[in-house]
Amino acid sequence: MSRAPRTQGPPCLDAPSAAAADGRGGDLERIVNSIGLKVFSLRKRMGLSLQQLGERSDVSAAAIHKIEQGGMVPTITTLLKIAGALGRPVSYFVEEDVGHDDVAVLTQPGETRPVYTSHKGITLNSISGPYGRFLLAGASATLAPSATSGRKPMQHPGEELVHVISGAIEFTVTGQTYLVEPGSTLHFRGDQPHTWRNPGDTEATAVWLALRPQ
Repeated sequence: MSRAPRTQGPPCLDAPSAAAADGRGGDLERIVNSIGLKVFSLRKRMGLSLQQLGERSDVSAAAIHKIEQGGMVPTITTLLKIAGALGRPVSYFVEEDVGHDDVAVLTQPGETRPVYTSHKGITLNSISGPYGRFLLAGASATLAPSATSGRKPMQHPGEELVHVISGAIEFTVTGQTYLVEPGSTLHFRGDQPHTWRNPGDTEATAVWLALRPQ
Protein backbone atom coordinates (compact mmCIF):
# COMPACT_ATOMS: atom_id res chain seq x y z
CA MET A 1 0.00 0.00 0.00
CA SER A 2 1.39 3.41 0.66
CA ARG A 3 2.21 6.22 3.01
CA ALA A 4 0.10 7.14 5.97
CA PRO A 5 0.21 10.47 7.63
CA ARG A 6 2.90 10.00 10.12
CA THR A 7 6.21 8.87 8.80
CA GLN A 8 7.36 6.15 6.56
CA GLY A 9 6.20 2.71 7.39
CA PRO A 10 5.10 0.07 4.94
CA PRO A 11 4.35 1.79 1.64
CA CYS A 12 0.80 0.62 1.92
CA LEU A 13 0.08 1.64 5.45
CA ASP A 14 2.89 3.96 6.28
CA ALA A 15 2.68 4.61 9.96
CA PRO A 16 4.75 6.61 12.37
CA SER A 17 7.79 5.14 13.99
CA ALA A 18 7.23 3.47 17.33
CA ALA A 19 8.19 5.46 20.43
CA ALA A 20 11.91 5.95 20.54
CA ALA A 21 12.02 5.11 24.21
CA ASP A 22 9.86 3.73 26.95
CA GLY A 23 8.58 5.76 29.88
CA ARG A 24 7.69 9.40 29.53
CA GLY A 25 8.71 9.62 25.88
CA GLY A 26 6.40 6.75 25.00
CA ASP A 27 3.57 8.23 27.07
CA LEU A 28 3.93 11.59 25.35
CA GLU A 29 3.87 10.03 21.89
CA ARG A 30 0.73 8.04 22.75
CA ILE A 31 -1.03 11.19 23.93
CA VAL A 32 -0.04 13.19 20.85
CA ASN A 33 -1.07 10.36 18.52
CA SER A 34 -4.48 10.11 20.19
CA ILE A 35 -5.44 13.77 19.68
CA GLY A 36 -6.35 13.40 16.01
CA LEU A 37 -8.40 10.25 16.59
CA LYS A 38 -10.37 11.95 19.39
CA VAL A 39 -11.07 15.00 17.21
CA PHE A 40 -12.17 12.77 14.32
CA SER A 41 -14.38 10.56 16.49
CA LEU A 42 -16.13 13.50 18.17
CA ARG A 43 -16.65 15.33 14.88
CA LYS A 44 -18.23 12.22 13.33
CA ARG A 45 -20.47 11.59 16.35
CA MET A 46 -21.69 15.19 16.15
CA GLY A 47 -22.35 14.84 12.43
CA LEU A 48 -20.05 17.72 11.51
CA SER A 49 -18.16 18.02 8.25
CA LEU A 50 -14.61 19.34 8.25
CA GLN A 51 -15.93 22.64 6.89
CA GLN A 52 -18.58 22.91 9.61
CA LEU A 53 -16.10 22.24 12.40
CA GLY A 54 -13.73 24.73 10.77
CA GLU A 55 -16.41 27.41 10.85
CA ARG A 56 -17.30 26.64 14.46
CA SER A 57 -13.72 26.67 15.66
CA ASP A 58 -12.18 29.30 13.38
CA VAL A 59 -9.58 26.70 12.37
CA SER A 60 -9.19 25.86 8.68
CA ALA A 61 -10.72 22.62 7.46
CA ALA A 62 -7.33 21.69 5.96
CA ALA A 63 -5.62 22.07 9.35
CA ILE A 64 -8.28 19.97 11.08
CA HIS A 65 -7.89 17.29 8.41
CA LYS A 66 -4.12 17.16 9.01
CA ILE A 67 -4.62 16.95 12.78
CA GLU A 68 -7.12 14.10 12.41
CA GLN A 69 -4.72 12.17 10.19
CA GLY A 70 -1.82 12.70 12.56
CA GLY A 71 0.10 14.80 10.05
CA MET A 72 0.08 17.89 12.29
CA VAL A 73 0.28 18.47 16.04
CA PRO A 74 -2.04 21.35 17.01
CA THR A 75 -0.78 24.31 18.98
CA ILE A 76 -2.46 24.91 22.33
CA THR A 77 -4.40 27.82 20.79
CA THR A 78 -5.68 25.65 17.95
CA LEU A 79 -6.57 22.84 20.34
CA LEU A 80 -8.46 25.28 22.59
CA LYS A 81 -10.53 26.42 19.61
CA ILE A 82 -11.31 22.88 18.44
CA ALA A 83 -12.08 21.69 21.96
CA GLY A 84 -14.50 24.57 22.48
CA ALA A 85 -16.24 23.88 19.19
CA LEU A 86 -16.65 20.20 20.14
CA GLY A 87 -17.82 20.98 23.67
CA ARG A 88 -14.93 19.28 25.43
CA PRO A 89 -12.19 20.56 27.76
CA VAL A 90 -8.65 20.50 26.42
CA SER A 91 -7.85 17.86 29.03
CA TYR A 92 -10.11 15.43 27.15
CA PHE A 93 -7.68 15.48 24.24
CA VAL A 94 -4.38 15.40 26.12
CA GLU A 95 -5.09 13.10 29.06
CA GLU A 96 -4.10 9.53 28.42
CA ASP A 97 -7.06 7.18 28.42
CA VAL A 98 -7.20 5.05 31.52
CA GLY A 99 -8.66 1.58 31.77
CA HIS A 100 -9.79 -0.46 28.79
CA ASP A 101 -7.83 1.60 26.26
CA ASP A 102 -4.63 0.46 27.97
CA VAL A 103 -5.71 -3.13 27.39
CA ALA A 104 -7.24 -2.94 23.92
CA VAL A 105 -8.62 -0.45 21.43
CA LEU A 106 -12.14 -0.97 20.08
CA THR A 107 -12.91 0.79 16.81
CA GLN A 108 -16.65 1.21 16.40
CA PRO A 109 -18.44 1.47 13.02
CA GLY A 110 -18.10 5.02 11.78
CA GLU A 111 -14.99 5.67 13.88
CA THR A 112 -12.45 4.54 11.32
CA ARG A 113 -10.40 7.41 10.00
CA PRO A 114 -8.79 8.08 6.63
CA VAL A 115 -5.17 7.06 6.17
CA TYR A 116 -3.04 9.21 3.89
CA THR A 117 -1.60 7.54 0.82
CA SER A 118 0.43 9.06 -2.00
CA HIS A 119 -1.05 6.62 -4.50
CA LYS A 120 -4.02 7.56 -6.65
CA GLY A 121 -7.14 5.42 -6.87
CA ILE A 122 -6.89 3.79 -3.45
CA THR A 123 -8.84 4.79 -0.34
CA LEU A 124 -7.72 3.60 3.09
CA ASN A 125 -9.56 3.78 6.40
CA SER A 126 -7.73 2.78 9.55
CA ILE A 127 -9.13 -0.14 11.56
CA SER A 128 -6.24 -0.30 14.03
CA GLY A 129 -5.35 1.49 17.25
CA PRO A 130 -3.03 4.50 17.64
CA TYR A 131 0.14 4.04 15.64
CA GLY A 132 2.44 4.95 18.51
CA ARG A 133 1.19 2.05 20.63
CA PHE A 134 1.11 -0.87 18.21
CA LEU A 135 3.37 -2.56 15.69
CA LEU A 136 0.44 -3.70 13.52
CA ALA A 137 -1.42 -1.22 11.32
CA GLY A 138 -4.61 -2.23 9.52
CA ALA A 139 -6.96 -0.57 7.06
CA SER A 140 -9.98 -1.31 4.95
CA ALA A 141 -8.93 -0.59 1.38
CA THR A 142 -10.91 0.28 -1.73
CA LEU A 143 -9.08 0.27 -5.06
CA ALA A 144 -10.59 1.97 -8.09
CA PRO A 145 -10.45 0.15 -11.44
CA SER A 146 -6.91 0.27 -12.89
CA ALA A 147 -5.48 1.77 -9.67
CA THR A 148 -1.79 0.98 -9.33
CA SER A 149 1.13 1.52 -7.00
CA GLY A 150 3.22 2.64 -9.98
CA ARG A 151 6.05 1.18 -12.01
CA LYS A 152 8.72 1.45 -9.34
CA PRO A 153 8.59 -1.48 -6.89
CA MET A 154 8.31 -0.63 -3.19
CA GLN A 155 10.53 -2.04 -0.43
CA HIS A 156 10.35 -1.46 3.31
CA PRO A 157 10.92 -3.30 6.60
CA GLY A 158 8.16 -5.49 8.03
CA GLU A 159 5.42 -7.61 6.50
CA GLU A 160 2.12 -7.13 4.69
CA LEU A 161 -0.99 -9.29 4.64
CA VAL A 162 -3.86 -8.54 2.26
CA HIS A 163 -7.23 -10.32 2.38
CA VAL A 164 -9.42 -9.50 -0.61
CA ILE A 165 -13.15 -9.17 -0.03
CA SER A 166 -14.39 -8.23 -3.51
CA GLY A 167 -12.88 -7.70 -6.93
CA ALA A 168 -9.25 -8.70 -7.39
CA ILE A 169 -5.81 -7.23 -6.68
CA GLU A 170 -2.73 -8.27 -8.60
CA PHE A 171 0.59 -8.20 -6.76
CA THR A 172 4.04 -8.68 -8.18
CA VAL A 173 6.54 -9.71 -5.49
CA THR A 174 10.18 -10.18 -6.50
CA GLY A 175 9.10 -10.70 -10.10
CA GLN A 176 6.37 -13.25 -9.34
CA THR A 177 2.74 -12.30 -9.99
CA TYR A 178 -0.17 -13.24 -7.73
CA LEU A 179 -3.85 -12.60 -8.49
CA VAL A 180 -5.62 -12.27 -5.13
CA GLU A 181 -9.36 -12.82 -5.50
CA PRO A 182 -12.28 -12.75 -2.99
CA GLY A 183 -11.58 -14.97 0.01
CA SER A 184 -7.87 -15.24 -0.81
CA THR A 185 -5.03 -13.75 1.22
CA LEU A 186 -1.48 -12.77 0.27
CA HIS A 187 1.23 -12.49 2.94
CA PHE A 188 4.73 -11.29 2.10
CA ARG A 189 7.81 -9.60 3.53
CA GLY A 190 7.97 -5.91 2.75
CA ASP A 191 11.71 -5.94 2.02
CA GLN A 192 10.98 -7.84 -1.21
CA PRO A 193 10.37 -5.55 -4.23
CA HIS A 194 6.61 -5.42 -4.75
CA THR A 195 3.87 -3.60 -6.64
CA TRP A 196 0.07 -3.86 -6.71
CA ARG A 197 -2.72 -2.97 -9.12
CA ASN A 198 -6.43 -3.50 -9.67
CA PRO A 199 -6.58 -5.29 -13.04
CA GLY A 200 -10.38 -5.27 -13.25
CA ASP A 201 -13.02 -2.79 -14.36
CA THR A 202 -14.76 -2.75 -10.95
CA GLU A 203 -13.63 -1.65 -7.50
CA ALA A 204 -11.69 -4.06 -5.34
CA THR A 205 -11.98 -4.08 -1.55
CA ALA A 206 -9.65 -5.66 0.97
CA VAL A 207 -8.44 -5.73 4.54
CA TRP A 208 -4.81 -4.63 4.40
CA LEU A 209 -2.43 -5.21 7.32
CA ALA A 210 1.13 -4.03 7.76
CA LEU A 211 3.50 -5.16 10.51
CA ARG A 212 6.40 -2.90 11.34
CA PRO A 213 9.57 -4.30 12.92
CA GLN A 214 10.16 -3.38 16.56
